[in-house]
Amino acid sequence: MRRAVIAVLAALILLAGAAAGLALYRKQQGRDIHGSSTVEFVPTEISKPPPAPRLAEISWPTFGYDAARLHVAPATGLRPPFRIAWVAGGRSLLEFPPVVGYNRLFLANGAGNVLALSTRTGVRAWDYKAKRCVAASPSISRFEGGTVYQTFLNRIPCSAKRPGDGEVVALSVGAGRVRWRRQIGASETSPLLAGTRLYVGDWLGKVYALNARTGTIIWTFQTGGPVKGAVALSGGRLFVGSYDGHLYALSAATGRLIWKAAGDVRIFGHGTFYSTPAVAYGRVYIGSTDGKVYSFGADSGKRRWSHSTGGYVYGSPAVWNGRVYVGSYDHNFYAFDAATGAVRWQFTANGPISGSATVIDGIVYFATLRGRTYALNARTGKPVWSFPDGKYTPVVADRKRVYLLGFGKIYGLVPR
Repeated sequence: MRRAVIAVLAALILLAGAAAGLALYRKQQGRDIHGSSTVEFVPTEISKPPPAPRLAEISWPTFGYDAARLHVAPATGLRPPFRIAWVAGGRSLLEFPPVVGYNRLFLANGAGNVLALSTRTGVRAWDYKAKRCVAASPSISRFEGGTVYQTFLNRIPCSAKRPGDGEVVALSVGAGRVRWRRQIGASETSPLLAGTRLYVGDWLGKVYALNARTGTIIWTFQTGGPVKGAVALSGGRLFVGSYDGHLYALSAATGRLIWKAAGDVRIFGHGTFYSTPAVAYGRVYIGSTDGKVYSFGADSGKRRWSHSTGGYVYGSPAVWNGRVYVGSYDHNFYAFDAATGAVRWQFTANGPISGSATVIDGIVYFATLRGRTYALNARTGKPVWSFPDGKYTPVVADRKRVYLLGFGKIYGLVPR
Protein backbone atom coordinates (compact mmCIF):
# COMPACT_ATOMS: atom_id res chain seq x y z
CA MET A 1 0.00 0.00 0.00
CA ARG A 2 2.83 2.37 0.93
CA ARG A 3 4.52 1.75 -2.43
CA ALA A 4 1.25 2.44 -4.26
CA VAL A 5 0.77 5.73 -2.41
CA ILE A 6 4.34 6.78 -3.18
CA ALA A 7 3.85 5.90 -6.83
CA VAL A 8 0.63 7.93 -7.00
CA LEU A 9 2.28 10.90 -5.30
CA ALA A 10 5.23 10.70 -7.68
CA ALA A 11 2.90 10.62 -10.65
CA LEU A 12 0.99 13.64 -9.34
CA ILE A 13 4.24 15.54 -8.83
CA LEU A 14 5.32 14.71 -12.38
CA LEU A 15 1.96 15.82 -13.74
CA ALA A 16 2.13 19.06 -11.77
CA GLY A 17 5.66 19.68 -13.03
CA ALA A 18 4.61 18.99 -16.61
CA ALA A 19 1.62 21.33 -16.26
CA ALA A 20 3.84 24.05 -14.82
CA GLY A 21 6.37 23.54 -17.59
CA LEU A 22 3.65 23.71 -20.24
CA ALA A 23 2.26 26.88 -18.70
CA LEU A 24 5.74 28.40 -18.62
CA TYR A 25 6.32 27.36 -22.23
CA ARG A 26 3.04 28.93 -23.36
CA LYS A 27 3.78 32.09 -21.39
CA GLN A 28 7.23 32.34 -22.96
CA GLN A 29 5.82 31.58 -26.39
CA GLY A 30 3.31 34.38 -26.12
CA ARG A 31 5.66 36.93 -24.53
CA ASP A 32 6.06 39.86 -26.90
CA ILE A 33 8.61 42.63 -26.58
CA HIS A 34 7.45 46.12 -27.50
CA GLY A 35 10.07 48.22 -29.26
CA SER A 36 11.11 51.86 -29.17
CA SER A 37 11.16 54.43 -31.94
CA THR A 38 14.22 56.12 -30.37
CA VAL A 39 16.55 53.19 -29.65
CA GLU A 40 18.62 51.97 -32.59
CA PHE A 41 15.96 53.07 -35.07
CA VAL A 42 16.82 55.50 -37.87
CA PRO A 43 13.69 56.47 -39.86
CA THR A 44 15.74 57.81 -42.77
CA GLU A 45 18.04 54.80 -43.02
CA ILE A 46 16.55 52.65 -45.75
CA SER A 47 17.62 51.50 -49.18
CA LYS A 48 15.19 53.26 -51.48
CA PRO A 49 14.50 51.49 -54.78
CA PRO A 50 16.00 53.36 -57.73
CA PRO A 51 13.88 54.57 -60.64
CA ALA A 52 12.67 51.78 -62.90
CA PRO A 53 15.35 51.00 -65.51
CA ARG A 54 14.84 50.60 -69.25
CA LEU A 55 13.46 47.23 -70.29
CA ALA A 56 16.73 46.21 -71.95
CA GLU A 57 18.44 46.51 -68.58
CA ILE A 58 17.98 44.46 -65.41
CA SER A 59 14.57 45.21 -63.97
CA TRP A 60 14.52 42.74 -61.03
CA PRO A 61 18.04 41.53 -60.16
CA THR A 62 17.56 39.22 -57.16
CA PHE A 63 15.14 37.69 -54.65
CA GLY A 64 13.54 40.57 -52.74
CA TYR A 65 14.65 43.03 -55.45
CA ASP A 66 17.66 44.56 -53.67
CA ALA A 67 20.60 43.55 -51.48
CA ALA A 68 18.75 44.56 -48.29
CA ARG A 69 15.90 42.20 -49.35
CA LEU A 70 13.16 44.80 -48.81
CA HIS A 71 10.77 43.22 -51.36
CA VAL A 72 9.76 46.64 -52.69
CA ALA A 73 9.63 47.42 -56.40
CA PRO A 74 10.54 50.77 -57.96
CA ALA A 75 7.64 52.90 -59.14
CA THR A 76 5.99 51.26 -62.14
CA GLY A 77 2.47 52.71 -62.26
CA LEU A 78 1.13 49.14 -62.44
CA ARG A 79 -1.89 48.66 -60.18
CA PRO A 80 -4.75 46.18 -60.13
CA PRO A 81 -7.13 45.12 -61.49
CA PHE A 82 -5.12 43.22 -64.09
CA ARG A 83 -5.85 41.14 -67.15
CA ILE A 84 -3.79 38.19 -68.40
CA ALA A 85 -1.55 39.04 -71.36
CA TRP A 86 0.07 35.57 -71.55
CA VAL A 87 0.48 32.32 -69.59
CA ALA A 88 3.53 30.03 -69.53
CA GLY A 89 4.63 26.96 -67.60
CA GLY A 90 3.07 23.59 -66.98
CA ARG A 91 2.81 21.14 -64.11
CA SER A 92 6.23 21.55 -62.50
CA LEU A 93 6.19 23.48 -59.24
CA LEU A 94 7.22 27.14 -59.42
CA GLU A 95 8.11 27.98 -55.83
CA PHE A 96 10.48 30.94 -56.06
CA PRO A 97 9.96 34.08 -58.15
CA PRO A 98 11.94 34.97 -61.28
CA VAL A 99 14.49 37.68 -61.86
CA VAL A 100 13.96 40.00 -64.82
CA GLY A 101 16.48 41.38 -67.29
CA TYR A 102 17.38 41.60 -70.97
CA ASN A 103 13.66 41.31 -71.81
CA ARG A 104 13.54 37.88 -70.21
CA LEU A 105 12.37 36.18 -67.04
CA PHE A 106 14.79 33.71 -65.45
CA LEU A 107 13.46 31.17 -62.95
CA ALA A 108 13.82 27.56 -61.84
CA ASN A 109 11.09 24.91 -61.62
CA GLY A 110 10.56 21.83 -59.50
CA ALA A 111 11.94 19.57 -62.24
CA GLY A 112 15.37 21.15 -61.74
CA ASN A 113 15.36 23.30 -64.88
CA VAL A 114 16.40 26.94 -65.17
CA LEU A 115 14.10 28.65 -67.69
CA ALA A 116 14.46 31.82 -69.76
CA LEU A 117 11.10 33.24 -70.90
CA SER A 118 10.25 36.26 -73.02
CA THR A 119 8.74 39.05 -70.92
CA ARG A 120 6.57 40.04 -73.89
CA THR A 121 5.09 36.64 -74.81
CA GLY A 122 6.14 34.08 -72.19
CA VAL A 123 7.76 31.97 -74.95
CA ARG A 124 10.70 29.91 -73.72
CA ALA A 125 14.08 31.01 -75.10
CA TRP A 126 16.11 28.24 -73.46
CA ASP A 127 16.23 25.92 -70.47
CA TYR A 128 19.14 24.46 -68.53
CA LYS A 129 18.53 20.94 -67.19
CA ALA A 130 20.49 20.56 -63.97
CA LYS A 131 19.03 17.15 -62.94
CA ARG A 132 19.05 18.49 -59.40
CA CYS A 133 16.39 19.70 -57.02
CA VAL A 134 16.06 23.46 -56.76
CA ALA A 135 14.36 25.74 -54.21
CA ALA A 136 15.68 29.25 -54.81
CA SER A 137 15.44 32.27 -57.07
CA PRO A 138 18.40 33.08 -59.31
CA SER A 139 20.31 36.37 -59.46
CA ILE A 140 21.34 38.23 -62.60
CA SER A 141 24.32 40.46 -63.42
CA ARG A 142 25.78 42.36 -66.38
CA PHE A 143 29.03 40.35 -66.36
CA GLU A 144 30.11 39.18 -69.82
CA GLY A 145 26.96 40.52 -71.46
CA GLY A 146 24.67 39.06 -68.80
CA THR A 147 25.08 36.18 -66.34
CA VAL A 148 22.47 34.27 -64.32
CA TYR A 149 23.44 32.57 -61.04
CA GLN A 150 21.44 29.66 -59.62
CA THR A 151 21.95 27.46 -56.54
CA PHE A 152 20.94 23.79 -56.53
CA LEU A 153 20.20 21.08 -54.00
CA ASN A 154 21.38 17.50 -54.42
CA ARG A 155 20.88 15.32 -57.47
CA ILE A 156 17.50 13.83 -58.35
CA PRO A 157 16.12 11.82 -56.59
CA CYS A 158 16.86 14.30 -53.82
CA SER A 159 17.75 13.11 -50.34
CA ALA A 160 18.48 14.93 -47.10
CA LYS A 161 21.11 12.25 -46.50
CA ARG A 162 23.38 14.02 -49.01
CA PRO A 163 23.69 17.54 -47.57
CA GLY A 164 27.10 18.04 -49.17
CA ASP A 165 25.91 17.46 -52.73
CA GLY A 166 24.99 20.95 -53.98
CA GLU A 167 26.12 23.38 -56.62
CA VAL A 168 26.22 26.99 -57.78
CA VAL A 169 26.09 27.49 -61.55
CA ALA A 170 26.67 30.63 -63.63
CA LEU A 171 24.83 30.70 -66.97
CA SER A 172 24.88 33.12 -69.90
CA VAL A 173 21.61 35.03 -70.35
CA GLY A 174 21.67 34.56 -74.13
CA ALA A 175 21.72 30.77 -74.49
CA GLY A 176 22.04 29.30 -70.99
CA ARG A 177 25.66 28.28 -71.58
CA VAL A 178 27.58 27.31 -68.43
CA ARG A 179 30.21 29.91 -67.56
CA TRP A 180 31.35 28.17 -64.36
CA ARG A 181 30.08 25.83 -61.64
CA ARG A 182 31.14 25.41 -58.03
CA GLN A 183 30.33 22.44 -55.78
CA ILE A 184 29.11 23.36 -52.30
CA GLY A 185 26.63 21.80 -49.90
CA ALA A 186 23.03 21.35 -50.99
CA SER A 187 21.75 24.92 -51.24
CA GLU A 188 18.35 26.56 -51.29
CA THR A 189 19.58 30.10 -50.66
CA SER A 190 18.84 32.60 -53.41
CA PRO A 191 22.28 33.99 -54.31
CA LEU A 192 23.14 37.62 -53.65
CA LEU A 193 25.42 39.53 -56.01
CA ALA A 194 27.27 42.58 -54.67
CA GLY A 195 30.02 44.04 -56.83
CA THR A 196 32.16 41.12 -57.97
CA ARG A 197 31.13 38.84 -55.12
CA LEU A 198 28.36 36.27 -54.89
CA TYR A 199 27.08 35.26 -51.45
CA VAL A 200 25.30 31.94 -50.81
CA GLY A 201 24.68 29.49 -47.96
CA ASP A 202 24.12 25.72 -47.74
CA TRP A 203 22.82 22.81 -45.70
CA LEU A 204 26.27 22.26 -44.21
CA GLY A 205 25.76 25.52 -42.33
CA LYS A 206 28.30 27.45 -44.37
CA VAL A 207 28.12 30.93 -45.83
CA TYR A 208 30.29 31.49 -48.92
CA ALA A 209 31.70 34.53 -50.66
CA LEU A 210 32.51 33.56 -54.25
CA ASN A 211 34.17 35.46 -57.06
CA ALA A 212 31.19 36.15 -59.33
CA ARG A 213 33.32 36.00 -62.48
CA THR A 214 35.11 32.72 -61.77
CA GLY A 215 33.32 30.91 -58.92
CA THR A 216 36.50 30.88 -56.80
CA ILE A 217 35.83 30.73 -53.04
CA ILE A 218 37.05 33.91 -51.32
CA TRP A 219 35.99 33.05 -47.76
CA THR A 220 33.61 30.81 -45.82
CA PHE A 221 31.93 31.09 -42.43
CA GLN A 222 30.53 28.16 -40.43
CA THR A 223 27.22 28.52 -38.58
CA GLY A 224 25.77 25.93 -36.21
CA GLY A 225 23.03 24.64 -38.52
CA PRO A 226 21.81 24.54 -42.12
CA VAL A 227 21.52 27.92 -43.86
CA LYS A 228 18.34 27.81 -45.95
CA GLY A 229 17.22 31.42 -46.36
CA ALA A 230 19.15 33.96 -48.41
CA VAL A 231 21.58 36.48 -46.98
CA ALA A 232 20.90 40.22 -46.85
CA LEU A 233 23.52 42.95 -47.20
CA SER A 234 23.60 46.46 -45.77
CA GLY A 235 26.38 48.75 -44.55
CA GLY A 236 29.13 46.28 -45.39
CA ARG A 237 27.51 43.56 -43.28
CA LEU A 238 25.86 40.29 -44.25
CA PHE A 239 22.89 39.11 -42.21
CA VAL A 240 21.98 35.44 -42.34
CA GLY A 241 19.66 33.18 -40.36
CA SER A 242 20.54 29.59 -39.52
CA TYR A 243 18.67 26.49 -38.41
CA ASP A 244 20.71 26.62 -35.21
CA GLY A 245 18.25 29.33 -34.13
CA HIS A 246 20.68 32.22 -34.52
CA LEU A 247 20.90 35.30 -36.70
CA TYR A 248 24.47 36.20 -37.70
CA ALA A 249 26.04 39.48 -38.75
CA LEU A 250 29.24 39.00 -40.75
CA SER A 251 31.74 41.28 -42.42
CA ALA A 252 30.96 41.14 -46.13
CA ALA A 253 34.65 41.73 -46.89
CA THR A 254 36.20 39.02 -44.70
CA GLY A 255 33.45 36.81 -43.29
CA ARG A 256 34.42 37.78 -39.75
CA LEU A 257 31.69 37.35 -37.13
CA ILE A 258 30.43 40.71 -35.85
CA TRP A 259 27.56 39.46 -33.66
CA LYS A 260 25.23 36.53 -33.15
CA ALA A 261 21.67 36.80 -31.81
CA ALA A 262 18.87 34.36 -31.05
CA GLY A 263 15.13 34.25 -30.64
CA ASP A 264 13.34 33.16 -27.49
CA VAL A 265 14.67 30.20 -25.54
CA ARG A 266 12.04 27.49 -25.24
CA ILE A 267 11.73 24.27 -23.30
CA PHE A 268 12.26 22.46 -26.58
CA GLY A 269 15.01 24.80 -27.85
CA HIS A 270 15.05 27.72 -30.26
CA GLY A 271 12.90 28.25 -33.30
CA THR A 272 14.75 28.11 -36.60
CA PHE A 273 15.30 30.84 -39.19
CA TYR A 274 14.20 29.89 -42.68
CA SER A 275 13.05 33.43 -43.40
CA THR A 276 15.43 35.71 -45.30
CA PRO A 277 16.25 38.83 -43.26
CA ALA A 278 15.31 42.34 -44.42
CA VAL A 279 17.44 45.32 -43.36
CA ALA A 280 16.08 48.86 -42.93
CA TYR A 281 15.97 51.74 -40.42
CA GLY A 282 19.05 50.39 -38.62
CA ARG A 283 17.17 47.15 -37.88
CA VAL A 284 17.11 43.56 -39.12
CA TYR A 285 13.66 41.97 -39.50
CA ILE A 286 13.17 38.21 -39.71
CA GLY A 287 10.49 35.55 -39.15
CA SER A 288 10.96 32.32 -37.20
CA THR A 289 9.43 28.86 -37.04
CA ASP A 290 8.61 29.63 -33.38
CA GLY A 291 5.76 31.76 -34.76
CA LYS A 292 7.36 35.12 -34.07
CA VAL A 293 8.62 38.06 -36.08
CA TYR A 294 11.81 39.59 -34.65
CA SER A 295 13.55 42.94 -34.97
CA PHE A 296 17.24 43.16 -34.05
CA GLY A 297 19.55 46.16 -34.05
CA ALA A 298 21.75 45.99 -37.14
CA ASP A 299 24.73 47.44 -35.26
CA SER A 300 24.33 45.77 -31.88
CA GLY A 301 22.46 42.53 -32.55
CA LYS A 302 20.20 43.29 -29.58
CA ARG A 303 16.57 42.33 -29.85
CA ARG A 304 14.49 45.50 -30.29
CA TRP A 305 11.05 43.90 -30.55
CA SER A 306 9.28 40.60 -31.15
CA HIS A 307 5.67 39.75 -31.89
CA SER A 308 3.89 36.40 -31.85
CA THR A 309 1.63 35.04 -34.55
CA GLY A 310 -0.35 31.84 -34.36
CA GLY A 311 1.88 29.76 -36.68
CA TYR A 312 5.21 29.35 -38.42
CA VAL A 313 6.66 32.44 -40.10
CA TYR A 314 8.59 31.15 -43.11
CA GLY A 315 8.13 34.19 -45.32
CA SER A 316 10.63 37.00 -45.58
CA PRO A 317 9.40 40.42 -44.41
CA ALA A 318 8.75 43.23 -46.87
CA VAL A 319 9.60 46.67 -45.47
CA TRP A 320 7.94 49.83 -46.76
CA ASN A 321 6.77 53.18 -45.41
CA GLY A 322 7.64 52.40 -41.78
CA ARG A 323 5.84 49.05 -41.85
CA VAL A 324 6.97 45.42 -41.86
CA TYR A 325 4.72 43.09 -43.88
CA VAL A 326 4.74 39.34 -43.35
CA GLY A 327 2.37 36.38 -43.38
CA SER A 328 2.01 33.42 -41.02
CA TYR A 329 0.79 29.84 -41.09
CA ASP A 330 -2.05 31.06 -38.85
CA HIS A 331 -3.75 32.33 -42.09
CA ASN A 332 -3.13 35.97 -41.12
CA PHE A 333 -1.12 38.63 -42.89
CA TYR A 334 0.35 41.33 -40.64
CA ALA A 335 1.53 44.92 -40.98
CA PHE A 336 3.80 45.73 -38.02
CA ASP A 337 5.14 49.11 -37.02
CA ALA A 338 8.82 48.92 -37.99
CA ALA A 339 9.96 50.75 -34.85
CA THR A 340 7.81 49.18 -32.12
CA GLY A 341 6.37 45.94 -33.51
CA ALA A 342 2.80 47.07 -32.85
CA VAL A 343 0.23 45.58 -35.25
CA ARG A 344 -1.03 48.36 -37.50
CA TRP A 345 -3.46 46.11 -39.33
CA GLN A 346 -4.16 42.42 -39.82
CA PHE A 347 -5.88 40.55 -42.66
CA THR A 348 -7.25 36.98 -42.51
CA ALA A 349 -6.67 35.05 -45.75
CA ASN A 350 -8.08 31.73 -46.95
CA GLY A 351 -5.13 29.58 -45.88
CA PRO A 352 -1.61 29.34 -44.44
CA ILE A 353 0.89 31.89 -45.76
CA SER A 354 4.32 30.43 -46.46
CA GLY A 355 5.94 32.72 -49.03
CA SER A 356 7.11 36.30 -48.92
CA ALA A 357 5.22 39.48 -49.76
CA THR A 358 6.04 42.15 -52.36
CA VAL A 359 5.08 45.84 -52.33
CA ILE A 360 4.47 47.53 -55.69
CA ASP A 361 3.12 51.11 -55.86
CA GLY A 362 1.57 50.97 -52.39
CA ILE A 363 -0.07 47.56 -52.94
CA VAL A 364 1.21 44.54 -51.01
CA TYR A 365 0.90 41.13 -52.68
CA PHE A 366 1.08 37.71 -51.04
CA ALA A 367 -0.22 34.20 -51.72
CA THR A 368 -1.56 31.34 -49.59
CA LEU A 369 -1.01 27.60 -49.70
CA ARG A 370 -4.68 27.32 -50.69
CA GLY A 371 -3.78 28.75 -54.10
CA ARG A 372 -4.87 32.38 -54.04
CA THR A 373 -2.96 35.64 -54.44
CA TYR A 374 -4.15 38.73 -52.57
CA ALA A 375 -3.45 42.40 -53.25
CA LEU A 376 -4.08 44.74 -50.31
CA ASN A 377 -3.72 48.46 -49.79
CA ALA A 378 -0.41 48.50 -47.91
CA ARG A 379 -1.44 51.47 -45.78
CA THR A 380 -4.84 50.19 -44.64
CA GLY A 381 -4.95 46.45 -45.31
CA LYS A 382 -8.08 46.84 -47.41
CA PRO A 383 -8.44 44.18 -50.15
CA VAL A 384 -7.97 45.61 -53.64
CA TRP A 385 -7.79 42.53 -55.88
CA SER A 386 -7.23 38.77 -55.82
CA PHE A 387 -6.25 36.05 -58.28
CA PRO A 388 -7.15 32.32 -58.22
CA ASP A 389 -3.56 31.02 -58.40
CA GLY A 390 -0.34 31.46 -56.50
CA LYS A 391 1.14 29.60 -53.56
CA TYR A 392 4.43 31.09 -52.42
CA THR A 393 6.07 34.44 -53.26
CA PRO A 394 3.71 35.59 -56.00
CA VAL A 395 4.86 38.66 -57.94
CA VAL A 396 7.72 40.64 -59.49
CA ALA A 397 7.44 43.45 -62.05
CA ASP A 398 9.11 45.60 -64.66
CA ARG A 399 7.84 48.83 -66.22
CA LYS A 400 5.27 47.11 -68.45
CA ARG A 401 4.00 44.02 -66.64
CA VAL A 402 3.47 42.32 -63.34
CA TYR A 403 4.54 38.66 -63.39
CA LEU A 404 2.49 36.44 -61.10
CA LEU A 405 3.80 33.05 -60.06
CA GLY A 406 1.16 30.35 -59.72
CA PHE A 407 1.69 26.78 -58.54
CA GLY A 408 2.91 25.61 -61.95
CA LYS A 409 2.22 28.57 -64.25
CA ILE A 410 3.50 32.10 -64.58
CA TYR A 411 1.23 34.89 -65.80
CA GLY A 412 2.15 38.10 -67.57
CA LEU A 413 -0.36 40.68 -66.29
CA VAL A 414 -1.17 44.18 -67.47
CA PRO A 415 -3.68 46.68 -66.06
CA ARG A 416 -7.20 46.39 -67.51
